[in-house]
Amino acid sequence: MRFLAIGDVVGRPGRNIIKNSLNKVKENYHIDVVIANCENSAGGNGISKKVADELFSAGINVMTMGNHVWANKEIFAFIENEHRIVRPANYPEKTPGRGYNIYINNGNEYAVINLCGRVFMENFECPFKRIDEILERLKTKIILVDFHAEATSEKKAFGYYLDGRVSCVFGTHTHVQTSDERILPNGTAYITDVGMTGPYESILGVDKDLVIQKFITMLPVRFEVAKGMAQLNGVIIDIDENSGKATNIQRLNFTLEE
Repeated sequence: MRFLAIGDVVGRPGRNIIKNSLNKVKENYHIDVVIANCENSAGGNGISKKVADELFSAGINVMTMGNHVWANKEIFAFIENEHRIVRPANYPEKTPGRGYNIYINNGNEYAVINLCGRVFMENFECPFKRIDEILERLKTKIILVDFHAEATSEKKAFGYYLDGRVSCVFGTHTHVQTSDERILPNGTAYITDVGMTGPYESILGVDKDLVIQKFITMLPVRFEVAKGMAQLNGVIIDIDENSGKATNIQRLNFTLEE
């Protein structure tokens, strides 16, 4: 199977490049399943029902989230019933939504798990212990993990910890695509961060002048999603259906005028 994992979708520019290019990417690269981190897809912070429906219609199969999953309170009204959205599994018990789910594509089962790191992040439950609990329950061979974390060391450690136990660990959250994609020794595809799908001339998707102003003045600034040319960042992962091992991982990175 061939998967496309798309980095953090930011605001309207991120949604537009997906709507305008995703179907062609799927066709050109023979993609079976698209997974996208969408915790910043509505106005740059959170997700709404309208935005989720818009992105599903554009060709995304599964959405993962992160530490901004609850930023748009509208999500509480639909996350329980939307099985295609997976939020971090290391939130406390009884948190709305699900931390992982199993899907089927052309007769092949695959699981998607979402977890948050703890270094420089909120006080999440231990992602290492939580993933162990989940993997004890899963019998699915193909397993993809979105590790939404800040520190590269924590992401790297998580990749090696899961090497040979899952098909792929792809990092999200930092909005900057790293160039360390590889197949780990025991068959797990890994990249520290898949990057961002959103405004190209920006600072992590935000209007660059506003961010610079905040650094210079140290005063509160209301961030806004930048406008203009958009970029799409992601990775394409090939996974053997019989073994669940990854056979290839390659970065995808292009821009598109609005």
